[in-house]
Amino acid sequence: MTTTERIGVWNQLVGQEPAVETLSAAAAAAAKIVAGEPAPPGAMTHAWLLTGPPGSGRSVAARTFAAALQCSTGTGCDACPGCHTTMAGTHADVRLVVPEGLSISVAEMRALVQAAARRPTTGNWQVVIIEDADRLTEGASNALLKAVEEPPDRTVFLLCAPSDHPEDVSVTIRSRCRLVTLRTPPPEAIADVLMRRDGVDAERAQWAASVCGGHVGRARRLATDEAARQRRATVLRIPLGLRRMGDVFTCADQLISAAEADAGEASKSRDEDERNELRTAMGGDGVGKGVAGAKRAAEAAVKQLEKKQKSRATRTQRDTLDLALVDLVGFYRDVLVMGTRSGATLNHPDHIDQIREAASSWTPESTLRRLEAVLECREAIELNVKPRIAVEAMVTTLRQG
Repeated sequence: MTTTERIGVWNQLVGQEPAVETLSAAAAAAAKIVAGEPAPPGAMTHAWLLTGPPGSGRSVAARTFAAALQCSTGTGCDACPGCHTTMAGTHADVRLVVPEGLSISVAEMRALVQAAARRPTTGNWQVVIIEDADRLTEGASNALLKAVEEPPDRTVFLLCAPSDHPEDVSVTIRSRCRLVTLRTPPPEAIADVLMRRDGVDAERAQWAASVCGGHVGRARRLATDEAARQRRATVLRIPLGLRRMGDVFTCADQLISAAEADAGEASKSRDEDERNELRTAMGGDGVGKGVAGAKRAAEAAVKQLEKKQKSRATRTQRDTLDLALVDLVGFYRDVLVMGTRSGATLNHPDHIDQIREAASSWTPESTLRRLEAVLECREAIELNVKPRIAVEAMVTTLRQG
């Protein structure tokens, strides 16, 4: 089934035909179970693990599957209230966990598991979607495991993670889930969806699809956001722009400042709205007798909210910085491809002149050292090394080679 042949909510998935086949068959089996009819054995199960590289559409696949489960026809028609409310994020029986901080806490998971134990109220199933399940703390994983081991009737858990490796998902949880592996979408499928769904002109869509590394969301940002294109261009000037020692600190500062600006821009208005809504809900903006206690409680709640917002901003900053580091990895990988004349597809074909210049100036060994320095920087940041220290150490190695 090709992208253009798909109907309903399945059109949201780009270049994932095998996954669509599996999930649509499961949704059809689920509809039979709800109707009390015999379903093909093994087609539908209570826990799923959706894995794939960044940008492959793990969370989109989970939401699409959830919509098909709540669909009145069981097909994911995208026309019924079940499909519409699920895709809009407003369905009463679909719970979405998106880690806004650095991890998903045990308290959050326990509350979710307790709520998921109830019977569906308006839909066919209680569906729990956990994005970035690799960020579950050990306690949260144990809380989830109990629910997955003894699942309530008509409850489905959909976990999204980069892989089924034990470092991402515990072995015990993995063993109780059915695995669906998503692949990196091909450039032609990404370009098609940018033109068809986002109205991007053909030339820009094809360019964005060729440089996004198979990341659909990144392709959309590059195609529609001039600031995103400028940030990418700034990052890709770094490898050949490290001529003096002072350039090390200038380039490191550019990377950190861009990530901080992105995080601040993404969260500023949202943070303020959340604080105002919380104060209003708790009566913190009231006047008259007896409001002093309400104001104190509201201010305490706002402080807790601000702590959560700070953690979310840190995560956003790290994610933005990681995108820049991935672009650098792609550049050094392209230099190795060019130097060895392997003929492999380039990650940054629009920077072929710079790639060719670097390949003629650097030895393969020095290029590999630079690539490894970027990978080590990514790992250091994940291990909570201060981003500025990690980036400055990386850029020093990039200059020295």
